[in-house]
Amino acid sequence: MSMTSPSPSSPSPASPARTLVASDLDRTLIYSAASLDLSMPDAEAPRLLCVEVYGHKPLSYLTETAAALLTEVAASTVFVPTTTRTREQYRRIHLPGPASRYAICANGGHILVDGVSDPDWQRRVADRIAAECAPLTEIRAHLATTADPAWLLKERVAEDLFAYLVVERSLLPEEWVRELAAWAGPRGWTVSLQGRKIYVVPAPLTKSAAMHEVARRTGATRTLAAGDSLLDADLLLAADLGWRPGHGELADEGWRAPHVVALAERGGAAGEEILRRFLAAAAV
Repeated sequence: MSMTSPSPSSPSPASPARTLVASDLDRTLIYSAASLDLSMPDAEAPRLLCVEVYGHKPLSYLTETAAALLTEVAASTVFVPTTTRTREQYRRIHLPGPASRYAICANGGHILVDGVSDPDWQRRVADRIAAECAPLTEIRAHLATTADPAWLLKERVAEDLFAYLVVERSLLPEEWVRELAAWAGPRGWTVSLQGRKIYVVPAPLTKSAAMHEVARRTGATRTLAAGDSLLDADLLLAADLGWRPGHGELADEGWRAPHVVALAERGGAAGEEILRRFLAAAAV
C-alpha cells in the first residue's frame, strides 16, 4: 500500500537537485553522558554542548566539533532529524544550526512541518496500521501478562502508535525478548531492544516511509542516512548511502549492507565522523 500522494508542498519539475540527510538522533548524533564513551584522559576530553535538558538536568550532548559540523550539514542539505522519540520528547532537543523545516518522530508516525504534525500523513499511517496489524490493545495486554515485575520498571505507550518497556537490563532474560519477537511477528509487529528499552512497533511504522515522503516533498534526488539501532535498519536500507557507528544494536548484531558503512568509531567520536561523512557525500 503506497503512503505517498500529491501534496501542495511537492516541488516543481524545475527544482534543483538536493541531498536529503535523514539521521537518527540518540546515540547517533546526540549522546547522554554515559554513552559519549569518553575513553581518553580527562585533560584531553572534548568540550561539550548540551542540547537537551530533562527534569531540570542536562541529558544529551554533542561535542563542540560535532555541533560545528552539524551546522554545516543543516546549511548545505535538507537535514531531517529522524527519531523514535515522541513529538514531546523531540521538542526538548535544541540542535545547533538552522532549524530543520522537516522532522520525523515516533519512528515515522509523524512528519513535522515547521514543528506541526502533518495530519494527512497521520491518517495514512493510522489506516495502514489498522489494516495490517493487530491492535495496540492486544500487544499491551500480552506485555502486561508476560513481563516480570522483577525486571520491568515501566510500560509506556508512544503517541498511541507503539509500546515500549523500560527494564532492568541485568535481570532481563534474553529468551523473553526472542519469545516476544516470535509472538509479535505474525501479528504485524516488530521488537527492538535498545539499552534499557524494549520497543514493540507496528511493522508498517517505519522511518524509511517517512523519509521517502519528505524526499518527495522537497525534491531531494539523493538520500543519506545514519542510525545505530534495529529500528534504523529500514532507514539505512532505503537511503542511497548510510553509516552506522561502532556501537549500538546494529553493531552488536554485526548488521551490514553493501551501501552502509560500518564505522569503527564509538560514542561522541562516531557522531563527529558521521557528520563528516554526510558533508563529504553531499559535496560530491
